[in-house]
Amino acid sequence: MTEMPMFPLGSALMPGEHLPLRIFEPRYREMLQDCIDSGEMRFGVVLIERGSEVGGGDTRADVGTIAEVVEHQRARNGTWALLCRGIERIRIDEWLDDAPYPRARMSTWPDGAVSDEAWNIWLQELKGKASGLINFLSAIAEEANQNLPIPTLAHADQPATEYTYATAHFMPITQADRQRALCAADPISRAKILMEAIDDARSALQFQLR
Repeated sequence: MTEMPMFPLGSALMPGEHLPLRIFEPRYREMLQDCIDSGEMRFGVVLIERGSEVGGGDTRADVGTIAEVVEHQRARNGTWALLCRGIERIRIDEWLDDAPYPRARMSTWPDGAVSDEAWNIWLQELKGKASGLINFLSAIAEEANQNLPIPTLAHADQPATEYTYATAHFMPITQADRQRALCAADPISRAKILMEAIDDARSALQFQLR
């Protein structure tokens, strides 16, 4: 177990995903300054399941992602603009006192192994679902003659874990589904969750268009 500063957010961060942040709360400004002083520019990000990002008193998920600060800039008013990148998945073993800022003891949680043969089957299934949603959204945008945001298809030549995390990032699924995907034990389990989430996203869009 390793002790680490934590940043609870209203969104789940995937490993490999970039996360822009604006730091204005005094406790997180202190957290970032401690990271800078120590040279350890990393902290944990977990989803707030209930409550607010500001002020504390929230209910937090026990699975999250280590975020590494890749760019940081301080404004004259003391706030910070950060660009972070998700590094690897973690489990929270124990929450510590929130003073002066949230901290926890955590352990990294790698994916379980799956065979290449099994993964290739699910890769094609998941890729087909994601492509179907992209084509559906593109058709809507063309019919409406609007410049709608169209998600990106993850590169299929990535390792299974990276591909599923990238798909969770790119697809327009709910935060709850993103968190479920983050908590999956292995890439195939995550692919199954993502396929259901993509179907749900498409159904929701079709309902809105009625």
